Amino acid sequence: MKKILQDFTYTELEEIVLSLGEKKFRAKQLYEGLMQGKAISEITSLSKAFKERLCEEYEDAPVRIKETYYSADGTEKYLFEYADGNLVEGVLMKYKYGYTQCVSTQIGCRMGCKFCASTLGGLVRNLTAGEILSQILLVNALHKNDAAGQGKEARAVTNVVLMGSGEPLDNYDEVLRFLRNVTAEGGLCISARNISLSTCGIVPKMYKLADEGIPLNLTVSLHATDDETRMRTMPVAKAYKIAEILKACAYYFKKTGRRYYFEYTLIEGENCDEEHAKALIELLKGKPCHVNLIRLNEVKERNLKALGDKEAYRFLGLLEKGGLSATLRRQIGVDIGGACGQLRSSYLEKLES
Repeated sequence: MKKILQDFTYTELEEIVLSLGEKKFRAKQLYEGLMQGKAISEITSLSKAFKERLCEEYEDAPVRIKETYYSADGTEKYLFEYADGNLVEGVLMKYKYGYTQCVSTQIGCRMGCKFCASTLGGLVRNLTAGEILSQILLVNALHKNDAAGQGKEARAVTNVVLMGSGEPLDNYDEVLRFLRNVTAEGGLCISARNISLSTCGIVPKMYKLADEGIPLNLTVSLHATDDETRMRTMPVAKAYKIAEILKACAYYFKKTGRRYYFEYTLIEGENCDEEHAKALIELLKGKPCHVNLIRLNEVKERNLKALGDKEAYRFLGLLEKGGLSATLRRQIGVDIGGACGQLRSSYLEKLES
């Protein structure tokens, strides 16, 4: 597989352009075209000869949207295909304040969380910074008529969540490069405060991220109130205890001034009775955090059951009564397999049958 230009910063593109004997201003034309989601061959401001030279070394279009699924609630789900034939998925969620895109950071995942379809086939490979960014570039181009702003500054996607397939902190260097590029002036320039990164709790990388100086929203998949329960659904709990995660979160708050978030998937008979609510309150009360309760999207390969709506709201009520800041996440895209990993898994299953 060839290298991809979307991996590079504007300054690095200038160096590439000059090395090919072109004038420096061509880098600006190239960068603007790429940020508009165009393939190299589609950038009309560049000469045919220059584009052909670029395509000898770099992928013309590193990723394409292979299939799109539309939910009754307006959510869109995409199956992205990379130049090597590998597939990942992404979701576009439409809100009154703007469009939020959920992106994938790896093809598959090696974390093994029992409630997630992304882990079923293990980790295939990491995505590069440009492969992650290209998911957003394509969706922006697809929705350019919906974009906020004018001209070259226009973008449809205003918020980004790194909550698709993969563990972002298990692909640390490429994810960090993606964060630098997606927030860069002159590019998409999405504010770090509009970006959320979800981790299962890789503690050393949480400390490292806190020191990077990027004030994004850190979200930790908690899903239990004690280590023994957490180990049953999250193998990473064998390496990093809840107490260690809370210390890392406190450090993140100290370094960034940003409150942190916990995801808590409600699994029937596992983590959501009154005693669990009391334990969660005791664990988190008084901390600068917010709890996002999530209804389980059942994965047929796993023997885990979703909690009913009535019980889910009851659990939320217990947390609020106990003084915790908490919400029950709205279910979206259920009719199109909105949970990460479900679309890719079902598509591959069809190919094998």
